[in-house]
Amino acid sequence: MELFKDVNPLDWEDWHWQMRNRIRTKEALAKVINLTKEEELGIKKSSGKLGLAITPHLATLMDPNDPNCPIRRQFVSLGLEFQNSPHEMSDPCAEDRDSPVPGLVHRYPDRVLFLATESCAAYCRHCTRRRLVGDKSAVAAPSKFDQAFEYIKANRKIRDVLISGGDPFMLEDENLEEILKNLRAISHVELLRIGTRIPVSLPQRITEDFVRMLKKYSPIWLSIHFNHPKEINKRTKLACDMLADNGFPMGSQTVLLKGINDKPYIMKRLMHELLEIRVRPYYIYQCDPVKGTAHFRTPVATGINIIEKLRGHTSGYAVPTFVIDGPGGGGKIPVSPNYMLSQAKGKYVLRNYRGKIYTYIE
Repeated sequence: MELFKDVNPLDWEDWHWQMRNRIRTKEALAKVINLTKEEELGIKKSSGKLGLAITPHLATLMDPNDPNCPIRRQFVSLGLEFQNSPHEMSDPCAEDRDSPVPGLVHRYPDRVLFLATESCAAYCRHCTRRRLVGDKSAVAAPSKFDQAFEYIKANRKIRDVLISGGDPFMLEDENLEEILKNLRAISHVELLRIGTRIPVSLPQRITEDFVRMLKKYSPIWLSIHFNHPKEINKRTKLACDMLADNGFPMGSQTVLLKGINDKPYIMKRLMHELLEIRVRPYYIYQCDPVKGTAHFRTPVATGINIIEKLRGHTSGYAVPTFVIDGPGGGGKIPVSPNYMLSQAKGKYVLRNYRGKIYTYIE
């Protein structure tokens, strides 16, 4: 790639270099891909909002001549983002309403969402937290989370903390460690989880020192955002290998996106390739009705059909759960094909993946 052809390999593997050299302007991006009018309009309009940010690693994955390249579609803004659609909201999951203290969302009885940062390595155009995420420092003052820690300490029913953002892996090692150390010191917190997109957007961030630090606070479960097979490559596999080899269980979170991964054969390939890099397919999300994302959303029937084409047609480990986040704070609601056709006293009429009918008698 012309823009990065003279980069020293040691610099390329330095995640700080990757961050310093992100593509942030139309002029820089034009050296990587042949921009369409729709992309140029989107970049212009997104300035000062959820702006353009693409790591050099991601840039190498983009097809310069294909506007429908799944990497381009996810990370390059389009003018369509600025068309208003009915039923869209800035906070469709009502996280702000369910936030008892800054940086914490408490919706489910035994678990909380801990928002550790507002920064990401690259900005997904379908981001459900686009009201929060953007060009803000990934360095938090030590006192920023004091209220969150105190709230968790005071609520003994909380046994599970999901650390998210932004992307928590954007924090420097010592800053993320401070959060982990404080949470591990709370006796009733049994489970720590971290949601990240870093193995896709910035795999160079997964260093030996970083993994060694994380391991001190094991077990930590990782939820990694993967949307398309094109995101999986040797460098991403290396990052996932380092995490898996050090005992970190990994699950995937995938957003169903129109024209990107809404075909059953694409989703099946993604699920198979995730298993090969030791990431267990976990969730497929219906794209949230967040403002500016109507062009990404598919009919709900599309997601149900994908599950129909996976269940029974491939390994059970390759079949995630399709969910819709109930608008207005309803939480994750699983949606699946109907395999139970009727139910009477002690008798169930069932359909298998081939459409054959069976009766089960209790």
